Amino acid sequence: MSNANADNQVQPSSTELSAVQRRAVSELLRVAPVADDLARRFQQAGFSLALVGGSVRDALLGRLGNDLDFTTDARPQDVLRIVRPWADAVWEVGIAFGTVGCQKAAGPDGPSYQIEITTYRSEAYDRTSRKPEVSYGDSIEEDLVRRDFTVNAMAVALPEKTFVDPHGGLEDLARRMLRTPGTPQQSFSDDPLRMMRAARFAAQLDFTVDDTVIEAMTAMAERIDIVSAERIRDEFNKLVVSAHPRKGLRILVDTGLAERVVPEIPALRLERDEHHRHKDVYEHSLTVLEQAIDLEDDGPDLVLRLAALLHDIGKPRTRRFEKDGRVSFHHHEVVGAKMTRKRMTALKYPNELVKDVSRLVELHLRFHGYGAGEWTDSAVRRYVRDAGPLLDRLHKLTRSDCTTRNKRKANALARAYDGLEERIAKLQEQEELDAIRPDLDGNQIMEILDIGPGPQVGQAYRHMLEMRLEHGPMAREEAVAALKHWWAEQQG
Repeated sequence: MSNANADNQVQPSSTELSAVQRRAVSELLRVAPVADDLARRFQQAGFSLALVGGSVRDALLGRLGNDLDFTTDARPQDVLRIVRPWADAVWEVGIAFGTVGCQKAAGPDGPSYQIEITTYRSEAYDRTSRKPEVSYGDSIEEDLVRRDFTVNAMAVALPEKTFVDPHGGLEDLARRMLRTPGTPQQSFSDDPLRMMRAARFAAQLDFTVDDTVIEAMTAMAERIDIVSAERIRDEFNKLVVSAHPRKGLRILVDTGLAERVVPEIPALRLERDEHHRHKDVYEHSLTVLEQAIDLEDDGPDLVLRLAALLHDIGKPRTRRFEKDGRVSFHHHEVVGAKMTRKRMTALKYPNELVKDVSRLVELHLRFHGYGAGEWTDSAVRRYVRDAGPLLDRLHKLTRSDCTTRNKRKANALARAYDGLEERIAKLQEQEELDAIRPDLDGNQIMEILDIGPGPQVGQAYRHMLEMRLEHGPMAREEAVAALKHWWAEQQG
């Protein structure tokens, strides 16, 4: 790859440069059949095409996937004219912003690539608008300078494979540093969501954010207010499911951005009382998040991670200094569940996700009534019933919530939870706990009591469910007798 760097910037050592270039060449050779074929079609039509942004960054990092981003001087309608006869599928969802999407398989047995082609552009927000104003540019240099960070402002012009890096992105990639191509102030004015993106990329890639960028984020934090809740939510999700979420969350909190998008998190930084009777809730929550991540079985679990991060957000509102000097947080799990629902709803999360995360927050303290294992079987059944399909996540959240440095206490809690899980497993084997239902269903209840549909059937059903939870499975004769006994009491 030839280098078309516009500035005489200090480059990484030749060893570093050759290593990243070898990785990039290897990755680009893999996608070359599709990329070069597409580039030749643009060339024949009189236009330029370049691989750009995250695709170039990931090629240099040796992690290029099947999602490819291109930029071109062709206008969207010209792009459509070129790709429609070539692609397996084309979509125009982003065409208002200059982006055409398509899918193309590399031969009958080759991989399928998701491709986005965006016309050279610049975009900016005004002070009151939530939507970017899109204007098209005429040069790749003009396009690259408006991109968010220098590591995303590199391109490879095709089919010649010319490396275009006017802002020193290669050096920043070697340094693992996030800087903006122009001034941070201009970049964040163009799109304030880039401030959250800085935290997200730091968390995803384990990069450091340049001091000038941090200073601009801090000074301009209020600009995030014009960004839609949906865009903020999506960026926050990417941060939370990243490899190093603590790093990104710290940046959001330290710059004041979190105060504007998820204020419940910085609120966890409670002043510690003079006797240090309670731990740092903010640091505890970040540790619980990391410990929950360690227990994940099959990749990032957004529900578990959000619950771990938010499980104690009710503590600031419920903190009380007791007469004996202790600090209490009575019912913080109930208050926290309500706060979780409110914040996630404001960020436009899907209802099912809101319900699951807030339910885990509400249940996260339930185990602490277990003690040394003195729960009855009915209490264990209720624990399983209340957790429902969230039981496995509740196990992980509860185990993660132990951050004490007292090894004896930590081991005792772990043993107690081991014991609870063993009891749950044993009862599940005996009673099919996952599908706890009364021993008589609604139709049987109506038949036995000789009544029609109505509220009395629901009352009887709930009574029989309580009997099931309290005593376990009953034979049909026992269940019928119990139902008739309850009915007689109701009539008496």
